[in-house]
Amino acid sequence: MPLVPTSSIVTAAREARAGAAAFNVIHLETAEALVTAAERSGFPVILGISENCIRYHGSLLPIVRATLALAEASSARVAVHLDHITEPDLVRAGVEAGVRSVMVDASALPYEENVAATAELTAWCHQRGAYVEAELGEVGGKDGVHAPGARTDPDEALAFVRSTGVDALAVAVGSSHAMHERTAVLDKELIGALAGKLPVPLVLHGSSGVPDDELRRAVAAGMTKINISTHLVSVFTRSIRDTLDADLTLVDSRKYVKPAREAVAQEAARLLALLGAPAAVPGQSAAAEAPVQK
Repeated sequence: MPLVPTSSIVTAAREARAGAAAFNVIHLETAEALVTAAERSGFPVILGISENCIRYHGSLLPIVRATLALAEASSARVAVHLDHITEPDLVRAGVEAGVRSVMVDASALPYEENVAATAELTAWCHQRGAYVEAELGEVGGKDGVHAPGARTDPDEALAFVRSTGVDALAVAVGSSHAMHERTAVLDKELIGALAGKLPVPLVLHGSSGVPDDELRRAVAAGMTKINISTHLVSVFTRSIRDTLDADLTLVDSRKYVKPAREAVAQEAARLLALLGAPAAVPGQSAAAEAPVQK
């Protein structure tokens, strides 16, 4: 199937009051697992390639081209997205390599500098048909830069969207990156206020630390794109540990990576179904819920 635009996945989810799942690629094995999950579940998936992932692989092109090839060969609806890109040159290189969705992350800069940097890159991306996400209100836990208690101000967020022209906005509502326990409680009232004020979809980063029920409540409150990485990385690593502990003679990495890939595919498929089903909105009957486009 041809590569699917991130915009179409996010727009369909927003209209259906459902969640659009974005899972991070760490290496080819996780990318394969995530595509398998989309094929099994029938729900679309957004594959995120972060700046850290690019650095791990040594350069942008190998992992981007491999991920694009997987997406294009899949029978599922798969989009490829650059996640948390702080370097303008990487944004440009990714778009020139064929990625049509990018998160421009200038959130560590003072507000005015964030606006200027984001607006410049957004204009460049839009000229080339690329969808742009940005962040306002630093989400906790990323490289020690973000304040864990940060919250995005709705009025400031609206001004930011108008000034930059971005297509989606990642907001700080109580989640934190790199959490290993799913215990976060989100500010659903703030999510509702942001969703009611902003003309663009909301994005939740740091979703690995958010339990299932809380994710569903966040989607019902108005959150659309849900980014998950650490949770699935933990599933992969835990599987490898279990396999190696069970057979100390194993030396062929395929024999312990394959079950780890399958474990991620199973959990990602479960999360796709969890997020892709329309969320119950207060005062709305189940019969009135719109089905999500698959």
